[in-house]
Amino acid sequence: MRTKSEKRYLLKAVDAFHKRMIVIAPDFKILAASCPSDKTTEPFLTDKYCHEIYNDREAPCLNCVVKEAIETGRPVLHPQQIESPDLIETPCYYAYPIFAGDQIEAVVSMNFSLPNKSAVEGKIRRTNALLKNLLLSAADGVIAADMQGRILIFNEAAEEAFGYSAKEAIDTLTVHDIYPDKKQYEIMQKLRSNALGGKGKLRSHRIEFLDKSGKIIPISLNASIIYDQEKEIATIGFFRDLRDKLKMQKKLERTQVQLLQAEKMSSLGKLSAGVAHQLNNPLGGITLFTKLILEEYELDENIKDDLNRILNDAERCRDTVKELLEFSRQTRHFIQPRDINQAISRTLFLLENQTLFHNIDIKKNLSSTVPPVPIDIQQINHVFMNLILNAAQAMDGKGTLTVKSFLLPDQRWACIEISDTGPGIPDHILSHIFDPFFTTKDEGEGTGLGLSLVYSIIEDHGGHINAKNNSAKGSVFTIELPLKEKGNGGKDLGQDA
Repeated sequence: MRTKSEKRYLLKAVDAFHKRMIVIAPDFKILAASCPSDKTTEPFLTDKYCHEIYNDREAPCLNCVVKEAIETGRPVLHPQQIESPDLIETPCYYAYPIFAGDQIEAVVSMNFSLPNKSAVEGKIRRTNALLKNLLLSAADGVIAADMQGRILIFNEAAEEAFGYSAKEAIDTLTVHDIYPDKKQYEIMQKLRSNALGGKGKLRSHRIEFLDKSGKIIPISLNASIIYDQEKEIATIGFFRDLRDKLKMQKKLERTQVQLLQAEKMSSLGKLSAGVAHQLNNPLGGITLFTKLILEEYELDENIKDDLNRILNDAERCRDTVKELLEFSRQTRHFIQPRDINQAISRTLFLLENQTLFHNIDIKKNLSSTVPPVPIDIQQINHVFMNLILNAAQAMDGKGTLTVKSFLLPDQRWACIEISDTGPGIPDHILSHIFDPFFTTKDEGEGTGLGLSLVYSIIEDHGGHINAKNNSAKGSVFTIELPLKEKGNGGKDLGQDA
């Protein structure tokens, strides 16, 4: 037997139930009711027939759940027949018998709502379609596959990256076809471990895929295993093509190197100017008084040799100071359109009869389509002289020197290539050759300012210079000079000349 407290709470629970609940006798009279939604009270319902109160009928309804519960002795559920796919819920009637021994003493009837099956199915279809559209139109590539590797989803970004159509990928490919060297097994091992994002997950993993042509594509991959009750049923990968990012990164690195080089040049230029001016006066005194001694005094030959050595060394120092002054850009520049081919030819004319060039085959391939280029002819002559001498020294006076000039395809730059057949530039020093005071020559044979000055002059003209090793043998220096003078508002001096 229940206590009074239990009975009180049960009655409160029934009254708080926000659905119609009626206790009906086997003759269909209402014995008790809880109808908060009907706004009716029990005294008006009891001892009345349910079919009269709710359906205004003289006899029980044909599909009455109370009648069926009385006849079968079992609970009965009847959905209300309302044909409307827009209904989210279907109204239902439910009845169950109350027994006294073997006899049915009463039947409890209530109404409530169940989710509409067709509405639920439609909602599921719409949700699935939305999810599929999200995956197919995602900015990142999406590939899903079953555990045998058969592709299930291949979105537009994947089509662009790999060159396959979605139909082609789904019909003919497996994930094994896009992984080089069986890397898919390595990926599955990582997915099944806890090391890279937790079991079943892989985050921001760098890997390479193969496109339709067999070309390697660098990829950033996020992948997951899809489980059904702990069983692996599929995998899905979200990837980003890194080719554009890596190109931009390389371009940024080159720009940073150029900025660093320019900063080095600027700082060293300021220092060089001060040092050069301080050295000029004492060097002038040394040269002057050495010449006076040689001219005014009768000296032994040994003493004259020593003084001449002093004079030669002073002149060498003066030449170095001159380089420093040029390097620091203290000299005045005269930029005007000049024939770059003529400048190359004049430099070669001055050098080709020198002893160093006797066993060097000089090849000129100068394009007549190159228009006049806005340059300081003295500085550009210095550039060509330096690079050609360096090439001859690298070949030890034996080999082939090739000088080319041509227009770049955009018709905005003149390009000069100076290549040799020497040993090339070691990779570990290739990135340092334009650094001030960097030299591979023995002590006393070079200042390390030659290529720095070349770099400075070309940059000052708004151009670019780079060095690389020839694929066959030797090294190649490439100079690009703009046909529009730097800082003249874009006037094309080369075309006006």
